[in-house]
Amino acid sequence: MARSAARTGGGRRAAPGSRGATPERLQKMLARAGLASRREAEAWIRAGRLTINGTMAQLGARVAPRDEVRLDGRLVRARAAEAGARAFLCHRSAGEPLRTPALPASEPGARAPRAALLERLPRRLGRRFIAVSPMPRVDGGLELVSSDGALAMRLQRAVHALRSEFGVRVRGELSAAQLEGIRAGALDSGARLAVERCEAAGGEAANRWYTLGVQGASGKQVRQLFERQGALVSRVLRTQLGSVRLERSLARGQFRALTQEELRGLLPDYPASGEG
Repeated sequence: MARSAARTGGGRRAAPGSRGATPERLQKMLARAGLASRREAEAWIRAGRLTINGTMAQLGARVAPRDEVRLDGRLVRARAAEAGARAFLCHRSAGEPLRTPALPASEPGARAPRAALLERLPRRLGRRFIAVSPMPRVDGGLELVSSDGALAMRLQRAVHALRSEFGVRVRGELSAAQLEGIRAGALDSGARLAVERCEAAGGEAANRWYTLGVQGASGKQVRQLFERQGALVSRVLRTQLGSVRLERSLARGQFRALTQEELRGLLPDYPASGEG
C-alpha cells in the first residue's frame, strides 16, 4: 500500500496483507457491501460503533480488504457481489410492500405477514437492498433495486433524465380533451412533465388501459397527471425505465440481475468512473 494511504482513520497501520490494494472510505465500503447507506455509516462512526483493526474509526477513515472492521464488536464481512451482480430488476405486484411493516406494539402475538419483496431476495446477493425511485405501494410493476448503496445513489440521480413507460388503468374511456391535458404534462406544483405519448391500450368491462411515455416521472406524478384531468385511476404499473424493460417472462414477485450492458444503458459512464 502507498505510504500516504498506509494508515487507517483509527491511527493504526493497515494490516500488512492489504499492501497493493487501494483503500476506500469506510462508509463507502459499508454502502458498497449493502450494509448501510453512507449517511447511516457516518452516524455509526460518530456514535463510536465501528473499529478498524481494534481502533475506534474516525470520519474520513480508509480501509483496505485485509483490514478488520467491526460494528458493535462484530466482524463486518464485505462480500463481493456474485458475478458483478449488484443491481436487480424486480416485478412487484400492485399493493405488495417492498419491506414488511413492523407489527403494532399492541399486537405482539399477531401472525407475522409474508416476507416482502426485498426480504425475499437471496442474502447471498446482499444484506441490504435499496429501491431506486420506488413506485407507490398501491401501484407496482418494474422496481429497480441495488445491494450497493453508492450505485443506488448514482441510479437515483440518473432516473430523473431517463424515459419511462407506464400502464395506467382508469374507469371509463378518456375524452380527447382529457388526453390533451395529460399530454400537456402539467402537475399541481406548476412543474411540467415531458410527455412523449399517451395512447389507448385496450381494456375490459368498464376499465381502460393507457400507455404513457414520459421523461423523468415518478409513479406518484403519473397518477397525479391523470387525476388532474378527472380520470379515476385504479392502477399504475411501470413497464420500462430507461433501456430496462419489464419482460413478460418475469412473473410477479420474481427478479433478475441487470446485465452490465443494461447498467451502462442507465449509467453511460459505468463502470469507467469506478465501482460507485
